[in-house]
Amino acid sequence: MDYTQAPHLTDKEMDDFLKEAPTAIICSINEDNTIHGVPVWFKYESGQFIIATPEKSQKARNIAKNINVTLIVYVESPAIKGVIVYGKGEVDLKSWDQEAASMLEKYMSSEEAEKWWQILNEHAKWVKIVVKPERMASFDYAKDAVWDEMTNKMGWE
Repeated sequence: MDYTQAPHLTDKEMDDFLKEAPTAIICSINEDNTIHGVPVWFKYESGQFIIATPEKSQKARNIAKNINVTLIVYVESPAIKGVIVYGKGEVDLKSWDQEAASMLEKYMSSEEAEKWWQILNEHAKWVKIVVKPERMASFDYAKDAVWDEMTNKMGWE
């Protein structure tokens, strides 16, 4: 038997998953062509990803020079599932206070989001990264009978 990959998420499952998943890893390309990957909070809306970052962050500097990015969004429990996003990133330097606070509401109340955004801005100028997917691949091990069989042999649940 040749095992290749877990089954994919349906379009609706992927959309729902991306709206709820807590974090993503954004991967950008460093000047020496190595990959810079860091976890970020994000909001998935209208088919694109919105990420807040300090203007002088490595990811913002990298994307300003090379717009190719990969996002990896996954959860490990109860079974590993996720989405790999291949796309183009754009650093938007314009003020976006309302939208940023709205993005943070995925993680906290609107009052906390407003306060947190104010605190963040006391320490750095924050910018918006918009990632527009060109291609997405997904996986859901909960749907995978072969994976289930292999983990059962290990005594994992």
